[in-house]
Amino acid sequence: MNKKKQLAKNTLIIFFGRVCTQLISFFLLPLYTAYLATSEYGLVDLIQTYVTLLVPIITLELEMSIFRYLIDSRDSKKETNKLISNNFYVLLISLSIFSILYIIVTCFVTLPFRWLILIDIIVCVLSGNFLQVARGFGKTVDFSISCILTGLTTVVSNIILICFVGLQAEGMIISMALANFVCTMYLFLRLKLYSRIDFKLVDHKLLKDMFKYSIPLIPNGISWWIVNVSDRTIISFILGASANGLYAISNKFPTIISSLTGVFNLSWSESAALHINAKDRDEFFSDIFNTIMKLFVALGAGMLACMPFVFPILINTKYNEAYNYIPYLVLGSVFNVAICLYSQVYLAKKLSKQVASTAILGAIINIVINVVFIKYIGLYAAAISTAISYFVMMLYRHIDLKKYVNIKLENGLIIKSVLIFTLTIILYYQHKLVLDIINLIIVCLYAYLSNKEFLKSSYKTVLNKIKK
Repeated sequence: MNKKKQLAKNTLIIFFGRVCTQLISFFLLPLYTAYLATSEYGLVDLIQTYVTLLVPIITLELEMSIFRYLIDSRDSKKETNKLISNNFYVLLISLSIFSILYIIVTCFVTLPFRWLILIDIIVCVLSGNFLQVARGFGKTVDFSISCILTGLTTVVSNIILICFVGLQAEGMIISMALANFVCTMYLFLRLKLYSRIDFKLVDHKLLKDMFKYSIPLIPNGISWWIVNVSDRTIISFILGASANGLYAISNKFPTIISSLTGVFNLSWSESAALHINAKDRDEFFSDIFNTIMKLFVALGAGMLACMPFVFPILINTKYNEAYNYIPYLVLGSVFNVAICLYSQVYLAKKLSKQVASTAILGAIINIVINVVFIKYIGLYAAAISTAISYFVMMLYRHIDLKKYVNIKLENGLIIKSVLIFTLTIILYYQHKLVLDIINLIIVCLYAYLSNKEFLKSSYKTVLNKIKK
């Protein structure tokens, strides 16, 4: 199949699964903001932040390694079974060691929802790993179905536990754990992983090679945690849990962009790995990069233009302050799109150390700006530090990657992007209905004109499919 068509097909399949999950979570915001105090929401967000930190440390980023190695071994059942067996062997050992340490530590440290958090971490590790196994096998449909099941479980369990049982913060944590458990069981049974496990196939040389690929990604994972969510720790420590609750709500809107980036990134990582040595690689990668960036710049500006109309509908008035920080976080999420596109090219060439080093740079910048300025400008420091750290990472990777792949930017892309975001952000803070409407009209025109060729091509493709 044509490279672009295969990429588009995989993206579309993953889109339905991932976006369903993320949109469902997004539309739960009215429920969360109505039933939970800012301090309660801030506490749950902080717990999930640390779960996110612990997962790559526990797994040694093995899920990224298993995905990459399965791609190269798809045609050999013997090799795939060997990879799956080694994968499970490491998972069992890692989770056992972590669980013992966790139980010992929490005997001396007071931790709310102690056992729920442990269960949540375990099922997060397993679901994340199995999702990458599904991708490694090329089972994008099963990947998407598991994501949809996760989303539906999250909705149903949240409504029951928060609205009817009245568990509030505890109900959110139970819902997260239950959703990941459903995802884990579906993939375990659907992919028949139980039939592929044979610990006689454990190969320490293979494990050494897999860890050689994955271990450099651990500092990368931690650095991404610092860039993405260390803000919550600093905010909670200096400004309190209520401030973290406000910031968490601000982050929910840019999360839409991050989620869509993640959707494309999942199919892009596979496509980049498959075509990294193709003769037309530079042209193909440049074309994809420019197309995706134009789409996401339009999406980011469009989100800001829609925010004056959407925010009051979705968010309870006690969270109104969160509105102020959204533009900087949206800007950061657009920079992150480019970072993720570059990241997958590095990983396709198995240059995981370079990914880690650039992520560490962003993490250091993020922490320094946060710590220095948060006492003076409050939550603005967290939002601005995120945008700046992402920008520096994007710029560094763009320059550094030219050593390996020549991705050329379309003429005028940077200037147009700067102009539309500058105008949109200025109008965003005016709080006048007429200007909000003008802003929306301008962004819609920009979105159409900058993506006209892509929209026409997509329309023709869909029309031809319908005719067939």
